[in-house]
Amino acid sequence: MTDYDPKDWFRYLISFDKSDTARKLAPALLAMAAYCSAVAWFVIEYVHPGPDSDLKNIAIMHSLLGFAISTLLVFRTNTAYDRWWEGRKAWGSLTNNSRNLALKLAHILAADDQESRAFFRAMIPNYATALKNHLRGQFQAADFVPCTGFDPADLNPGQHVPNQMAMRLFSKMDELYQAGVIRAEHLLVLNGEFSSFTEICGICERIHSTPIPYSYSSFMKKFIAVYCLTLPLGYVLSLHYWVIPVVMIVFYVLTSLELVAEEIEDPFGIDANDLPTERMTQGIRTAVGDLL
Repeated sequence: MTDYDPKDWFRYLISFDKSDTARKLAPALLAMAAYCSAVAWFVIEYVHPGPDSDLKNIAIMHSLLGFAISTLLVFRTNTAYDRWWEGRKAWGSLTNNSRNLALKLAHILAADDQESRAFFRAMIPNYATALKNHLRGQFQAADFVPCTGFDPADLNPGQHVPNQMAMRLFSKMDELYQAGVIRAEHLLVLNGEFSSFTEICGICERIHSTPIPYSYSSFMKKFIAVYCLTLPLGYVLSLHYWVIPVVMIVFYVLTSLELVAEEIEDPFGIDANDLPTERMTQGIRTAVGDLL
């Protein structure tokens, strides 16, 4: 995730980092400029339409469809942002519940039980690490902190790694319960935070694995393409060669909205607009280490 100062307008007006839509759309913008130039040149220099030409009626179509495309794009971006924000809330819950679990264990476990404390100090953040990598579709054993009772080399990357981590946590708590270190009432106190890990994993998996329906995405792209490709025909008579920058601006705005929505609807990757899951994972490790 890119850190920035939202009040620094001038910097973002003149800068074009790798996540800027202008850079990503540069080839398409150049192609649109070439297309508009060809249309304007052909119509103005060869067709020579009169002031009553039917080409002017095409602009009426754009007026009628402008409201429809605006409404669809607003719905598209709002839906994508809802997914981004739901992912952020899920990771916020994971951070808070990891802290709460560590806080409760810090009081339940004896001060001299260093082995159990070291286990949970490593394994609670290890679950966040496993979830982060799982959502990115990768497995990196070096990201995990080993401890007594857990060796990252024993993990099976072909299976659900967060579930494997949850099993290790539950097995340790059951072991402590059988040994009398943790009482039944302690399990009731710890169960909420522990169960929430799997629930948060399910929420993130639902966001990650359920893209916007194909028909809707395909329709939006076709709608934007047809709308922009017909703009020069509708406005070349009134704008002449000025139709080229005007169409490029419209094309840039509409396609940028769709591009941003595509990027933030799955917020668990490494793109500039994705959630800072790496930083949050490290924050969990730091907080749990301080508590335990």
